[in-house]
Amino acid sequence: MMQEILTVATYLVVWLVCDYVIGIQSGLINLLISLGAAVSVYVFIGVKEYTDKKRKDEE
Repeated sequence: MMQEILTVATYLVVWLVCDYVIGIQSGLINLLISLGAAVSVYVFIGVKEYTDKKRKDEE
C-alpha cells in the first residue's frame, strides 16, 4: 500500500514541478516525465522490498 501512495505522490509532485517550477507548457511532456518518475519510484521500491525479503529469508 505504501508503494502505491508514494507513486501517486511522486506523480503529483513531479507534475507540479514540471508545470510551475520548470515551466513546461506541453501537457504530453508533463505526462511523460511524471509517469516516468512515478514508475521509476514504483519499480525501485518493489526491487528494494524483494531484495530485503530475499535477504531475510536467507538468514
